[in-house]
Amino acid sequence: MSKLFARFAKDESGATANEYGLIAAIMAVALIAAFPFVTGGLTTSFTNIGTMLGSTPSTIN
Repeated sequence: MSKLFARFAKDESGATANEYGLIAAIMAVALIAAFPFVTGGLTTSFTNIGTMLGSTPSTIN
């Protein structure tokens, strides 16, 4: 049993895929956590752009 565990502990096949999966999961959590902070600024920016596009050319500075 200990030989099996030692062989399992030394086996590195698939380690790269696990690392990439972990990196992707961490990035997804970071993006989800940052989403509320980003949406307010984007909403304001797109509202301002929409207002400027809807205005007559004489009122745009």
